[in-house]
Amino acid sequence: MKLIRFGIADKEKPGVEQPDGTRLDVTAFGQDYEETFFATDGIGRLQKWVAENGSTCPLVDKETRLGPPVCRPSKLVCVGLNYAQHAAESGMEIPEEPVLFFKATTAIVGPNDDLILPKGSKKTDWEVELAVVIGKRTSYVPLKDAMDHVAGYVLHNDYSEREYQLEREGQWVKGKSCDTFAPLGPFLVTQDEIKDPHQLDLWLKLNGETMQRSNTSDLVFKIPELVSYISEFMTLLPGDIISTGTPFGVGLGLDPPRYLKAGDLVELGITGLGSSKQRAKTYQKNDY
Repeated sequence: MKLIRFGIADKEKPGVEQPDGTRLDVTAFGQDYEETFFATDGIGRLQKWVAENGSTCPLVDKETRLGPPVCRPSKLVCVGLNYAQHAAESGMEIPEEPVLFFKATTAIVGPNDDLILPKGSKKTDWEVELAVVIGKRTSYVPLKDAMDHVAGYVLHNDYSEREYQLEREGQWVKGKSCDTFAPLGPFLVTQDEIKDPHQLDLWLKLNGETMQRSNTSDLVFKIPELVSYISEFMTLLPGDIISTGTPFGVGLGLDPPRYLKAGDLVELGITGLGSSKQRAKTYQKNDY
């Protein structure tokens, strides 16, 4: 099942995308895709409800804006340097255990919303990533059980302001959490629809030029390892998101480095998880 949320920003409604591409408004189901939904077998309940009521659901026009497919997750945990070639292009060693950082959830936007370049930013970069959505409360979960805690997967562009991240004091979070720096979607794909999340092609283009192309088979730390490992340090709540890292080809790794400017178009996708695009835009006083 593919879960979507659609409509005006911060007022999105729940929907599903059918196998034939049609989109259904499932507002009548009575629940948005937030913590309680995932914690109470919302996906199973919704599948049954759509089977019984889908023929009477209103259709969602394809031109309608899509929002992030998860509503207000409690946290967005990211994994750094999780592809060997990306670590090399960043001038860093492959880590012996996962490198973790947070993105503020206020960075989350819809898949095709504009990227707002931060005020005064000169080094905003792109990062296509596979993100994992947690399906139930997770704490100290054994590796063998970790995948039982995964609800599904979503496409994520982990935008990064490299000056903020690497050249200013403190942790990476400052370079990761600017408004619009976490477009998610177009949809959440439930785990049963992805045969092997470690065999997915992922790609990113800048103004039509391919910048990143890889496969999730190259992940240093696989999804079960990440879920189990992270749950040692914090409780993951239903609806929380883990972004698994980006492959080589980011602007920071080019010679000379290349960063985004107003008007640039970033397009990205992952096998089975759809594609998204963001147009870079100069910060204006009334943006967010």
